Parts: sequence; structure tokens; C-alpha cells
Amino acid sequence: MPLIIEYPETDFGGDFQTPADYLDPFISELLEDESDWTIYPFNRYSFNTINYFSPYPNPAAPSSINLLGTDDRGRDVLARLIYGFRVSVLFGICLTIIGVVVGVFMGAIQGYFAGKTDLFIQRFIEVWGAIPELYLLIILASIFEPGLLILLVILSLFGWMGLSDYVRAEFLRNRNLEYVTAAKALGLGSRKIITRHVLPNSLTPVIAFLPFRMSGAILALTSLDFLGLGVPSSTPSLGELLAQGKANLDAWWISLSTFAVLVSTLVLLVFIGEGLEIRWIQGRRVNA
Repeated sequence: MPLIIEYPETDFGGDFQTPADYLDPFISELLEDESDWTIYPFNRYSFNTINYFSPYPNPAAPSSINLLGTDDRGRDVLARLIYGFRVSVLFGICLTIIGVVVGVFMGAIQGYFAGKTDLFIQRFIEVWGAIPELYLLIILASIFEPGLLILLVILSLFGWMGLSDYVRAEFLRNRNLEYVTAAKALGLGSRKIITRHVLPNSLTPVIAFLPFRMSGAILALTSLDFLGLGVPSSTPSLGELLAQGKANLDAWWISLSTFAVLVSTLVLLVFIGEGLEIRWIQGRRVNA
């Protein structure tokens, strides 16, 4: 089993004691001649595997060897799409979670306490939102090596403000309702009133905001990678593939496949968000 033991070429009739390269056509022919069998994944290549044995110049068109072709360095486009999709989705989930937590917290504080607290935080948000995010990214990219962690930190600093406005509006409306007045009359503290009573009744805009926030996070990462301000070129990324497609207009398979994956992802996120919102509203009606 190659997962546990590395077999040399000589075990299959080769000439060298080095570990066998199962992507080498010579090794594949030896395995077929010996009537041996091998189990391969759907796509044999990793995101950084270079196909040195392709008979076509890079970037190579789709073929039975590389189903979606190769990029300008001979790497499999399908493998880089799969890994790039995974990176984009994980980045979007992390950025969405951070933005939702911070946005709900700030909006809840503003809306529930109102008055001077709301005024102070609103002025802070106006000043903070005036900072040019793209310029800040360019400056930091020139100082530090670009990476997912730096992008996550910077985008998280600005990604919560849109949601906080919706949560603030919901809290401003709900804080004057009868159930909040009754909870205060029973002697409940502000923390319990916010978490147990007001917050569950203010989550509808949060649920509606989630798919658009995640879509925005994926598009932000893709755009920054396309501009060269995102992850390193060795890291699989949808934006990096789009940049390759722009640089190699004849290699239509790179741009077309990446565009299809990106559009499909965004459309599915919108549908999932609509389903979650409908399910949430129906659940609230049943519980009411």
C-alpha cells in the first residue's frame, strides 16, 4: 500500500531503487504489463503537482490525463479548483463567523442601551468605516508576506459594520416592547434580557445577512488574489486561476471553469440563505 510503504521502481520491473512515481506513464505501463491493479482517486493530481509527462505544451487543453487541462506551470486545473474552492469556503466561513459575532455584539449594545452609548459607537463606526480598506491592504501587503491570516484579520476589522446596523435597528424596536418591560419588572439584568429575550427576536436580519456576507467574503478573497494582494501564488485560489486566465486568453478552459465554479458557489449560497431564512421564520411562527 503506497499510503504506508513506498515501493521502489524495481518492484514493478523498473531500473531504479527510487520510490515509484505512479503518475509516470512508464510506471503505468509496467503495472499494466504485470497485470497489477491500482486504485486511484477521481483526480490523481494534487494542487501543486506538475505534470512533467504531458505531451502538450503548457497551458494544456483538457484531455483524458488532465480533465480540465493544466495551467501555465503544468499544474492540474481541476485539482487547483477543488483546493481553491475549499480555501475560499473555509475563509468565507471564518470571516462570516467573526463578522456575525462582532456585528451582533456591537449592534446589541447600541440598540439596547441607546442614548449616549449608541451615539458614541455610531460616531466610532463612521470614523472606522472611513478608513480606506484597500489602501490598508496594499500597505500591509508591502510590509508582510501576504497570507490568509493577514487577510482574515484585516477584513474582519471592517466586515462587521454592515450587520451591526441591522441588529441595532432590531434592538431599538424590540427594547420598548412589553416583554422587555416585563422582564425588567421581574428584576432581570441587562445581560439576561439581551441574550434570552431580545436577541432571539432580533436574529431574522442576521439569518438573511449570512449568505450575502459569505458571498462577499469569497468575492473579496477572489478579487484580492486576482490583484496579487491575496495568498501566495503557490496557494490554490480561484482569484489566482482567474489571473492566469487573463494572462493566457487562449487557454479558455482556465477562465471558463473558474468562472463556472465561482458563479455556482455564489448562487448556491443565495439559495441556501433563502432556505434558512424561510425555515427560521416558519419556526418562529410555530413557537409563537
